[in-house]
Amino acid sequence: MQIFSYLAAAVGLGVLVAIQPLMNAVLARAIGSAFGAAGISILVAFLGAVVMVLVSGRGDLSRAALASVPWWIYLAGLVGTIFVAGGVVIAPVTGALVFATCVVAGQLLGATLVDHFGLFGLAIRTASPLRLLGLAFVASGAVLALRG
Repeated sequence: MQIFSYLAAAVGLGVLVAIQPLMNAVLARAIGSAFGAAGISILVAFLGAVVMVLVSGRGDLSRAALASVPWWIYLAGLVGTIFVAGGVVIAPVTGALVFATCVVAGQLLGATLVDHFGLFGLAIRTASPLRLLGLAFVASGAVLALRG
């Protein structure tokens, strides 16, 4: 697949991430609980993942393979829970654009730190002045979206 196909798919995923908190907020209003909505959303995500594993092949889910991963890696699921529940609460207050811009700014800050320190086995990519300027532009975009 050419790089542009991957970039287009990433943009499509970004659109989905932008509307997911709003969909969950509708559910939260209907059932009267942000955390209940997060739980339902994550249950549906789990069921979807099970179907994808069954369709695509399970990989190595052996006890040995799972035990070879540091315990804290499994906290990624908790990160997803916090994101879903946070989006349910925050996005209706800030609006979709400001929420998404702030999330992207946070993602880019996190990605810059991961690259700079070579975390999770990635090659080190120093936080150059141009990269930091790019972060500043995204943060400025969040401010402009909030004031707009």
